[in-house]
Amino acid sequence: MVDGIDRSILRYLKEDGRMTATALAGKVGLTVAPCHRRLRDLETSGVIRGYRADIDPAAVGLGFEAIVFVTLRQVDRAILAAFEARVAAMLNVVEAQRLFGAPDYLLKVIAADLPAYQRFYDDELAALPGVERLTSTLVMKNLKSNTGPPV
Repeated sequence: MVDGIDRSILRYLKEDGRMTATALAGKVGLTVAPCHRRLRDLETSGVIRGYRADIDPAAVGLGFEAIVFVTLRQVDRAILAAFEARVAAMLNVVEAQRLFGAPDYLLKVIAADLPAYQRFYDDELAALPGVERLTSTLVMKNLKSNTGPPV
């Protein structure tokens, strides 16, 4: 169970995932050894799923973003498994959720520009197993990115 000290550790790590255990211990009011032990426990239990760099897509030439709603023709285990495996392997799909109701999936797609997105849409998305309909909406402005759960 995550307690108040663990939540404090998580809040600081959300702000700076590269914070040293010594600095983190000072922020949460622990000595280094118990702080490190708590951090290791949070990692081992899966509360902390990993550490990664927050990369600006536009800075690496991928400033075009679309949200794609996917409706499948039929929903059976084989189609779902094939569809989800293909989507998971697509580098341009940076987020994917299966939804209750219609549509069946929501995909967040990044690309260099509109022509690159169109090629990806035509060559990759339209060729996904079981797809009946794809509906795209273009992102005008990102107000808030995935910041993780509030802790």
